[in-house]
Amino acid sequence: MRVLLLLGIFSFVLMGCQSKQEAPAEKAAPQPDADGWYTLFDGASLDGWKASDKPGTFSVKDSMIVVHGERSHLYYVGPVMDHNFKNFEFKADVMTEPGANSGIYFHTEFQPEGWPEKGYEVQVNNSHTDTRRTGGLWGVADVEEAPAKDNEWFTMDITVEGKHIVVKVNDQVVTDYTEPENVSYEGMPGRKIASGTFCLQGHDPNSVVYYKNIKVKPLP
Repeated sequence: MRVLLLLGIFSFVLMGCQSKQEAPAEKAAPQPDADGWYTLFDGASLDGWKASDKPGTFSVKDSMIVVHGERSHLYYVGPVMDHNFKNFEFKADVMTEPGANSGIYFHTEFQPEGWPEKGYEVQVNNSHTDTRRTGGLWGVADVEEAPAKDNEWFTMDITVEGKHIVVKVNDQVVTDYTEPENVSYEGMPGRKIASGTFCLQGHDPNSVVYYKNIKVKPLP
């Protein structure tokens, strides 16, 4: 009886030790670099991101997010600012293949399907049949001539301070827009300066777009 009791105690202690060893280590809180920039994409996985409808549209290859597949949207849901940004500067390196269409949403929020209803979309489109080109605010302040070329990397820079939105492509201002008071865009009630997260768009199966070096600097 004593032997059985000792065996039981030993087993209990052993299980407790194993549980402690197997407990996952807590991840350190994200830290900005010396200039205040936080990295949103680690270059190796989609950790911190969540896709809607068709998650297979998004993959990671050679330190890039590859967007190719059915319509879907990839939302940042990670720990930086608890994925809720108001004033910020956002940067990403982008490359489109011919005929591609995509977009970068800001002040949006995750929804499991459909086109994002909240926030603004900054267009990524150098040669798609939709004539709204890269760097414009889709349906609000559209750009007619593409400021970048297919098959070449370009840098997209989006800055929001208060009601003021500035979009740069390769350091050149493409859109400078201030949201009017009490604005309501026809058919787009969610197009409002507010706060929220970022989202990358997978527009259609014929579009192939690449994103890398995705980062954000929160502003006062």
